[in-house]
Amino acid sequence: MLVRVVSCLFLFFFNIAQMAQEDKEKTTALKDLLSRIDLDELMKKDEPPLTFPKTLEEFEYAFNDRGQLRHTKTGEAFVFNYREDLHRWNQKRYEALGEIITQYVYERLEEECNLTREILPVDATEDEPKSFIYLSEDALTNPDKLLVLIQGSGVVRAGQWARRLIINEDMDSGSQLPFIKRAIEEGYGVMVLNPNENYLEVEKAAGASPEGPVSQQEASPEGPEEPAEKRERKEEREGGGRKKRDFYEKYRNPQKEKETEQIPIRDNSSSEEHTLYVWDQFVSRAAARSIFIIAHSYGGLSFVELMIQREAEVKNRVCAVAMTDSVHNVWHQEAGKSILEWLQEHCCNWVSSPEPLDTLVESMLPDCPRVSAGTERHELTSWRSFHSIFKFFEDALEAQESSDQQPSTTVTTRSANRIKHDEI
Repeated sequence: MLVRVVSCLFLFFFNIAQMAQEDKEKTTALKDLLSRIDLDELMKKDEPPLTFPKTLEEFEYAFNDRGQLRHTKTGEAFVFNYREDLHRWNQKRYEALGEIITQYVYERLEEECNLTREILPVDATEDEPKSFIYLSEDALTNPDKLLVLIQGSGVVRAGQWARRLIINEDMDSGSQLPFIKRAIEEGYGVMVLNPNENYLEVEKAAGASPEGPVSQQEASPEGPEEPAEKRERKEEREGGGRKKRDFYEKYRNPQKEKETEQIPIRDNSSSEEHTLYVWDQFVSRAAARSIFIIAHSYGGLSFVELMIQREAEVKNRVCAVAMTDSVHNVWHQEAGKSILEWLQEHCCNWVSSPEPLDTLVESMLPDCPRVSAGTERHELTSWRSFHSIFKFFEDALEAQESSDQQPSTTVTTRSANRIKHDEI
């Protein structure tokens, strides 16, 4: 009897142990299966087509009287998450709208501000990639004043400070239109740079490898034999080979994006190169006695680089520079002492800060004075500083004219030309 009881207990616990082992194996198998599933790629399979409207009208958006982008039927502001859980599709839709906004701003520059395009390079052939800038009718001939606008880096093109502001807030805060219109009203000639139009993007030819030419050994099926398991482990270690990548592109990403390559624009392949080129070909040849510059974010870095390359010319021609949250760094850019002294005299940087507008902000770098733009949002610093910038230019011009009227024996001190921040 006892033996029978013991046998039954043994079988009972044996079955429990076996079931536990089976559950563990199933759990391990399930984890392994889940680890092999690329959820991002899996979601791409159900994406709507990556094709979007080509005009604002087709998007059913328009700018109202206050310059705000609104839906023509609902009156609502732009909605980024148009389709839930489809971030890539929403991002592509946003970018498509952004390209339309760029063209819309170009139209406003031409129709409202009467600016004209000037093709770059100036001696471009018919077949090579080209860029352009915008000039007012008197940009090269105005004998008194010239205003040069340089935006930051990224997707923004001529006439824009921040595309996000144009789409989500209004045209005035995100575009350069208010600056251009006021400058023209006050008698400035105007040049609008386009420092981010650096290359022509073209679709790669069919069959071209994104990783360069494939060697004969890689391309030939007759290459060295290698066990399939070993080859798969090798591909896994390398982050997935071409065979695995093609599998996912074919079956889990039916909307494969076109592969493109970038052809740089001669003498304009970077913001710094573009700024230098426009200076040499246009700004330095302008008739204006006094040149003024507004440079936002990376545009400030490009201006400092211009000073390093053309120090004597800039000092001789530029009256004042207004930067807005500039990312320049005089130490990293290795600006000399004479440049630092000039920046302290002729430049002011309106930076993002919680302090009230025009409040002096302490700086650790020995370059231009920094004052608050009255906002902590980087992209808003230009618009919030709008009136202060033109007051700064007015004071700088008065100081220059006063200096010119003084006898040559009089020494003009640094404090005579520096902006008085408590009077802004």
